[in-house]
Parts: sequence; structure tokens; C-alpha cells
Amino acid sequence: MAPPPQWVKDLKPSGPQGSDLLEAERAKSKINVEKLSEFLFTKAVLERKERILKILMAEKVFDKSNNYFDGRVDKFKTALARAKRMRQLQVKHNWTNADLEVADSLISEPGPYGLHASMFLTTLRGQGTPEQHKLFSEPAENYKIIGCYAQTELGHGSNVRGLETTCTWNPEDKTFTLHSPHLTASKWWIGSLGRTATHAVVMAQLIIKGRSYGPHPFVCQIRDMKTHLPLDGVYVGDIGPKFGYNTMDNGFLLLNKVKIPHINMLAKFSSVDPETSKYLKPSSPSLIYGTLTWVRSTIVLQSGGVLARGVTIATRYAAVRRQFQDRDSTDSSGSENQVLNYSMVQFRLLPLLASCFALHFTGKAMMGLYQENQKNMQKVAQGNADASRGAGPEETHSGSDLLADLHATSCGLKALGSTTAAEGLEVCRRACGGHGYSQFGGIGSWYADYLPTTTWEGDNYMLTQQVARYLLKSARSVLKGDAPSNDTTRIFTTFLKKQDMGAAHDVLGSDSDLVAAFAWRTSFLTFEALKHRDLEKESWNSLLVDFWRLSTAHSQYLVVKNFYDALQDESLRYTLDPETVSVLHKLFRLYALNTLEKEASEFYSSAAVTVRQIQLARTKSVMKLLEEVRPHALRLVDAWQFPDWQLDSSLGRKDGKVYEDMFYRASQLNPLNGLTIDPYPDSDVLVKNDETAKFKAKL
Repeated sequence: MAPPPQWVKDLKPSGPQGSDLLEAERAKSKINVEKLSEFLFTKAVLERKERILKILMAEKVFDKSNNYFDGRVDKFKTALARAKRMRQLQVKHNWTNADLEVADSLISEPGPYGLHASMFLTTLRGQGTPEQHKLFSEPAENYKIIGCYAQTELGHGSNVRGLETTCTWNPEDKTFTLHSPHLTASKWWIGSLGRTATHAVVMAQLIIKGRSYGPHPFVCQIRDMKTHLPLDGVYVGDIGPKFGYNTMDNGFLLLNKVKIPHINMLAKFSSVDPETSKYLKPSSPSLIYGTLTWVRSTIVLQSGGVLARGVTIATRYAAVRRQFQDRDSTDSSGSENQVLNYSMVQFRLLPLLASCFALHFTGKAMMGLYQENQKNMQKVAQGNADASRGAGPEETHSGSDLLADLHATSCGLKALGSTTAAEGLEVCRRACGGHGYSQFGGIGSWYADYLPTTTWEGDNYMLTQQVARYLLKSARSVLKGDAPSNDTTRIFTTFLKKQDMGAAHDVLGSDSDLVAAFAWRTSFLTFEALKHRDLEKESWNSLLVDFWRLSTAHSQYLVVKNFYDALQDESLRYTLDPETVSVLHKLFRLYALNTLEKEASEFYSSAAVTVRQIQLARTKSVMKLLEEVRPHALRLVDAWQFPDWQLDSSLGRKDGKVYEDMFYRASQLNPLNGLTIDPYPDSDVLVKNDETAKFKAKL
């Protein structure tokens, strides 16, 4: 295809121009974007991001111009080239793990080293002994071996206790034998396994003298270190194209009686005595699940930013896009209305904008809780586990409490946070109208790559059982009078004291009462579920929907509470100007009241609020808050500091040049336009001239 002629180059979008519209939008608000960004992320983090962005943009391998055009094989090759260069840059610039995370977020695609840098290394560090650190962790940290974390199987995901892969202890030669006894024992969905990994941490059923001791982690070499071909007894490969995430080589793995040394069982918390063949169990079975808890905590932390990316694109585009005239406008010019001015668009986007901030503050609180638990982890000794309780989804040992509060919180918030982000991204895409369906919009591929987060590291529906179990156990302890002192037992105790008097929550006038109403709803649903389970003896399966609702309610309470607590921080007044603080409070109320209105039946049935309050929240409060937040929308999304290079979106350009960028990508970057075909069915010729190679960036 020939370059565009001059008359095409001279064309401009009909006025007003996108850049002028966004400039006018930003002028409507006095929010100090720079200060708000520093409050959200800190100045040091923002400076790090800017420094690393400059390095990446200078590297040709990270050029994104072909991202939306490549097929699966080319996507993977490019991702591998980028992963290798990223590692080289890490060494060259002495990047920390935090630096590497920033670089990953800027590149915005899963890479072949992704599971090596996260799950593999985290598991080795967290569950290996000092000797194993030297043997496995050190070469892994230097990328002399590349690893993955092989837990999920073709036939089992959430039910870890049901894993079919076995690892049998051989006392005669002090080795283990890893084996896949069935097709459904094949490890599946394992990131970095398909074509990249040389080693895997394999979760397998430990068998000693015919007895199973449950799943344990074993390090297994799967490929030759020189040829990179599979070792004997190993059948491994990529699982094929997916809905998204196609730059990652998710793989399968079958093992046929593969022997590994005794040292390959990660033994920080449990081990097999090589002399006596005795199983040495961990002082706390829950310690084994440190890796998954860390991953879930990270997912919660990231969910706000994931959603903010889509909200940024949709909000900027809605401020540029103009459609129809306002029916009640007195403007005689006949100019079309900005899409963002329509209340229906505001109703879809602005609560999601509020959710971004709510999830961000919740994620920070979640990571704080995780780090606090890490400090105490070695001291935990749970000798009072409820032995009558069977092993549930994702439990390694029956009766283990799995760091109770942290585990329940991470499960519930992982489910709520990732669901909110994933579903919110689709709302953002659709809010962009027809152009939202274009890859150039920047939301579709981001949504597709993020979507598996709702099912991996614990399916979001399955995880809610863990939350319900924790809440029921806490409720029982409150009723018995032997409850530990924490926020959950506090709100339960308050509920029991006041349930006969009724609640009097001024949700429309008091922020603290709004938080209390969410706590009341959680408490009510908990004791209702407890009644069904303990008094009416209903089956666990029959209550799964109730448990899902309960987990959602509890997690929404935690998000509302964490958002509220963040706004009570004294540093807020010293860091931000009064107008910005006021807008953040409005975002808090918008998130809370919009959630309350959507979950109205539970708030009403629990007597947390009245019907009239729900009506006013829906018809007055939420709509008024949308109107008040609307002028600040653009500056609020600007505060998330997504550079155009990271967004890779025509619709979300910071300068508003939406249509110019979209036309440029379609006409000058699109390889299909380099193909001259023969369109006639009676001709055997398909392609007359193929110039698609001219559009390809060189790695």
C-alpha cells in the first residue's frame, strides 16, 4: 500500500479538536494531579517509573507498533526477546525487584519469565532450606535455571488435595519418584512451562510406604540444560492459543516415573528423614500456603490499577467523543454533546473510577496485613485446629486454619478485587462504543490478558467458601465468649448487642455510619448462615450461594472500611489541598452508596437501612455525587500517571488526538494493507503482491 497522499495527511477531525476538549476538561478542576499522584504512589515510585520508562522507550525490542498485529508465534517470539533484554537491563542497571515490577507494568504483557520471577522464586525462597537456597535459589536468581510453579492439573484446579501427580519415597536409594498416573494428572495452565522452563516446582502427593501425606512441593528438572529438549520420562509442551495471555507459554507436563534426589523436596516446613523414612510434618500446616497468600495479596494490590487503566482510556475518550445534541440545551449552534456529559455514561464510568481508589487503598492495607503476618509466621503454632472440619478447597491439611484472618481476607478481596476489575474493564470497553471493539482502543487485549485472574490462584466463586468458613468460625467463638480480639469479632459483638434494638445508620449523612451499615449487613448474613448450618443442619452444598453472598458482603465491607480509614489519615490534610480531599470523600461516598444501592435487598433485609434511605441513595445521593465528581474526572484519571506508551491506546491518548492516532495505526501500521489480493472466485491466484514484511518491526 502506498503512503497516504498529501490530501489525506492534510485532513483533520471536525472541530472542536480532541486536544482542545481535554484541555478544557482539565481546566474545570483545581485538583493538583502531581500531589494526588504522590499521595497514591509516593514521589520515589513515580520517579522510578519515569526513569525506567526512558530506558525502555530507547530499546527497539520494546517498540509496541506491532503488538496488535502479530499472531501467536510472533507474539511469543517477541515476548521472549523482550524478556531476555529485560533481564539484561536488570543486570546492567542493577534493578531491584521493585524496578523490575515497574518495567513489567510499563511493557504490559505477560512474558515467558513471568512465573520464574514470581511463583518459582517465591516458593524456593519461602519453602526451601538454606542448603536448597544454594542449590536452587541462587542459580534461579541468576537465571542459570528457569523455573515455573506446577500445581494445577488437567483434572484438578482449586481442589489441591485432589491432585493426582504422585511423588513416592524410595528408601532403598533415598530418592523420590514423580509420576503422572492418569491423563488428568497432567500439569496444565502452568505459566513459563510450555517452551521456557528448565525446572519446575511440582506439587505432588507425597507417598511414604503406601500412605499419602498430601501435596508437597518438589523441584524437578524437565529439560536438558544445553539442548533445552525434554529429559527422559518428561512430556512437556504449550497448551495452545487462549482467550488472551498469548505472549505466555502456559504449558502441560506429564512425568513417567522420573526420579529426583532427596534434596529436591522443599523442606523448610516438612520433610522426610532419609534414614528412617519418617515424615516430619510442619509445626503449622498453614505455612505451606505462604506462596498463594502472597500472590492473592498482590492481586488485591494490583486490581485498582488494572481497572484504572481502563477507566483512564474510557474517561478520556468520553471527553473527546461527541454524539447528538442535548435535548434540553439552549445552545443554538447545533454542536454535539460530549459523551461524558450524559448521565448514563457517568453512571457507568464514575463509580468505577471510585472503585479504583477504593481498591487501591484496600490493596495497600492488604499488603500491610500480609507483611505483618510474614513477621509472625515462624512463631505461629496452631495446636487447636478444628479436627472435625474436613479439608476444603485449596487446603493442604484438614483442620488447618491457614493464617485465619489473612487467609480469609486475601481470599475474599482477591475474589472481589479481580471480579470488580475484570467486569469493570468490560464496562469501560463498551462505554467506548464501536471503537472500543478495536484493538487500538487498548482495553480489549488488556481485559483478555487480565481475565484469567478471576480463576487462577483460586477460582473467585470457590474462594468465597474459605471466607464463609472463617466468618462462621468467628461467629461461633463470639457466641461462646472465647473470641479473639479483631475487627471481625468486634462487628459481630456489636451486632449481637444491638440486633434486638435495631440499627439506626445515617448512611446519607455520616461516613462512619455508612461503614457501620456495611458491617451490620456482614454480621446479619453471617449469623443467618450460621443458623442454617448449625441449627437447621443444612448441607454445605446447599449453602454455597449464601456463602458467596456472605463473602461478597464481607469483602465490600473491608473495601469501604479501608477507603474510609485511608481518608482519616492525618497526613492526608498535610499532603493534599482541601478541594482534592473533598473530592476523595465524594469518591468514597459514591463507591459506598452505589454499592449499597446495588445490594439494596441485603441492606434492607438485614435492617441496616430503611427503604426510604435506599430510595434516596438511588434517586438523589448517587446522582448528585456523579454530578459533583464529573468536573474532576479527567484530573482524577490523570493522577494514575499512565504514560501513553504504557496504555498503547488511540482512545486514551493524554493529548486527545484520538482520531488521528487511530487512522495512523490503521493506514500506516497495518500489515494487511500491504497485501494486494486477487478477489475473483474464478482465479486460482490468492495474492498478487505481498509487502507485509515492510510493516514488521525488527527485533
